[in-house]
Amino acid sequence: MAGMIALHAAGFWSGLLILVLIVLSVRVVMTRRRQRVILGDGGDEVMIVAARRFGNAAEYTPVAIGALILLALIGWQTWIIHLVGAAFLLGRVIHPLGLAFGKGPPPARVVGMTLTWLPLLVAAVLLIAGPFIA
Repeated sequence: MAGMIALHAAGFWSGLLILVLIVLSVRVVMTRRRQRVILGDGGDEVMIVAARRFGNAAEYTPVAIGALILLALIGWQTWIIHLVGAAFLLGRVIHPLGLAFGKGPPPARVVGMTLTWLPLLVAAVLLIAGPFIA
């Protein structure tokens, strides 16, 4: 039963991450209509930012979902799944806000990427070293 609880936690965070992807995707479509860009980014800066918000999330999220599921399947505690999932989700919510504000890396963008990379690094270490430290 403990494994099922961890799998439920992985499913919970995965579901929330999928919702973030859907929201960002809808925002791309809305921006596309507002900016009248049919295909690609049309060289429009507003469209480029909207597309990169989604693209960045789409690049990292599948890896995080896979890591959450694998952590649960190999028996890591539920609280670890929640910690990794919550930190990653927070990073994926904060990062697009940082992309909205001008050039350069504003604090929200830096925090968002840190909260993307750190949970992925923790997951990688646990997946690699798990049999030796569990």
